[in-house]
Amino acid sequence: MQTSSKNIYILAFTLTVVMLGFGLVIPIIPYYVESMGAGGTELGLLVASYAVMRLVFGPFWGSLSDRVGRKPVLMVGMLGYAITMFWFGLATELWMLFLARSLSGILSSATSPTTMAYISDSTAEEDRGQGMGILGAAVGLGTVLGPGIGGLLAGDTVNRTALSLPFYIAGTSALLALVLIWLLLPESLPSTERKTTKLGSSGIDIRQIWKALYSPIGVMLVMALLVAFAVTTFFSIFGLYALDRFGYGPSMVGIVLMVVGLVSAMAQGLLTGPLTKKWGEPAVIQVSLLAAAIGFAGLALAASTPAVLIATAIFALGTALLSPAVTSLTSKYTHLPQGITMGLSNSFMSLGRIIGPLWAGFIYDINVIYPYLSGAVVMVFSFFFSLVKLSPRAEEKSSQETETEASPGHRSA
Repeated sequence: MQTSSKNIYILAFTLTVVMLGFGLVIPIIPYYVESMGAGGTELGLLVASYAVMRLVFGPFWGSLSDRVGRKPVLMVGMLGYAITMFWFGLATELWMLFLARSLSGILSSATSPTTMAYISDSTAEEDRGQGMGILGAAVGLGTVLGPGIGGLLAGDTVNRTALSLPFYIAGTSALLALVLIWLLLPESLPSTERKTTKLGSSGIDIRQIWKALYSPIGVMLVMALLVAFAVTTFFSIFGLYALDRFGYGPSMVGIVLMVVGLVSAMAQGLLTGPLTKKWGEPAVIQVSLLAAAIGFAGLALAASTPAVLIATAIFALGTALLSPAVTSLTSKYTHLPQGITMGLSNSFMSLGRIIGPLWAGFIYDINVIYPYLSGAVVMVFSFFFSLVKLSPRAEEKSSQETETEASPGHRSA
């Protein structure tokens, strides 16, 4: 079966809605939490709960779609996501926010792996890159535009009706995507090709993760975790920090985060390739870690809006270059199949997305600038760590280890 442009754009719209909804709520959640008398710890837990659910349930949905087909799983995911968005808008107590956010993570995690699997089912290999590229662009569009739209819709009055509006819009958009999937999207996985074996666990393999830490890619997996930790530490607490430190409302927070998204998108689209070709991944990683440290420290010390914008832009530039360089070097160091390697890298990034908000929320309640100062310290440590572990001598040693572990004699040992 060959997919049509119509099907690709329906899937792209679906992912845009999910990521737009995710972005919409980022500038608003801190004000929701603050209005209910909670602080940084609760906010960190709330953000982390979403990441935990996506980490745990993402593999389950992918496995289920192999058994029952892509379309039913997509529809369940979008219906549930719509319900949780409306629920979030109607929440009046903190426990309702936690339940809605957790359910949102569980159900939205059905969309990304299933849409990617749909493209794999229904495109020829030579066309698959184009389809994946369109879906990637949709994710980027939702991520960049979401915070700005959410902040502008909520405004700066911080009243309950304005804060709820973006959630209702996200829920309505999800229902529209659900209708499009139901009416216009054909099933991509014929019943004859579906798995009939018992549905088993395809989640996190702790033993494999632990073993990978002591393999040639162990350093890069740690780097992947640190990247995710840095990004989520920076952004998970930013709305509350901006309110307490500068008196920003949701609209200003949304604008700042949209600027960050634009800087990240431009850096990844225009700079990553040329810089890695010219300097190599290790040098790009090291410079990016320094930029991230400067961004963290700059935001902790910022005393004006221009300083905030400069600090966040520097941080966004550093992390935008850091993530693809880490992924690329991981793929070069590995002795494992690329699919398994990328799965391990994603697991470490997911762990970073969980640890970052928990740490930032906890330490924020001690002092509002501590999350950013501690982030700067972690990035400086990571920089020196990379100087040792990603030096030419370390690269040569890693290459030798990769060849040894990949050799038939070693595998049979």
